Amino acid sequence: MSLKKKAWINTGLIWSTLAIVIIVPIVAALQSPLLSWRDPVYIVAGLAGIIAMVLLFVQPILAGGYLRGLSRLLSRRVHRVIGGILVMMIIIHVIGLWITSPPDVIDALLFASPTPFSAWGVIAMWALFASALTVLLRRRLRINSHKWRFIHTGFAVVIVSSSIVHALLIIGTMEVISKRILCGFIIAITAKVIVDWWRLPKR
Repeated sequence: MSLKKKAWINTGLIWSTLAIVIIVPIVAALQSPLLSWRDPVYIVAGLAGIIAMVLLFVQPILAGGYLRGLSRLLSRRVHRVIGGILVMMIIIHVIGLWITSPPDVIDALLFASPTPFSAWGVIAMWALFASALTVLLRRRLRINSHKWRFIHTGFAVVIVSSSIVHALLIIGTMEVISKRILCGFIIAITAKVIVDWWRLPKR
């Protein structure tokens, strides 16, 4: 087999795996029997949260430039766009839950909710917003590459870890096995990107 053919096969496998990991949790959640008695607003809010989890898997892949067929520059540009979409999904998620049950959202934001998963979701949300804000203000604050890597990695660790705990503690529309697999993939790829990033100064 030629090297070119092997490269095409590897590219196909990478993109196919990405598509499966993205699609399966969403489709599985849409098949949940728990949706049958939920309001449309609640369903949209829940779906936005699931999409946000899926995007947490995509983001480190783009940041690391691991997708064949995309240059590192293009990967980083897409990474920024996906970051904006991720923020939008969280906003939709919170607004939808607010419309459905304002007291629950208030309790969560005040860390007074009796459900443990709420606090982890709020931590992940504020870390995501803070990360997005530093992206917008990076040039104005004149953050150099080394400091930026440290700050952005720190936010990523908080966002990923808190989001995973939040998702795993919830017994809801996400199918359990696909959810656990997705969380495992998110942890693995995030860890790989962090290790690769911190090796860069040594090269």
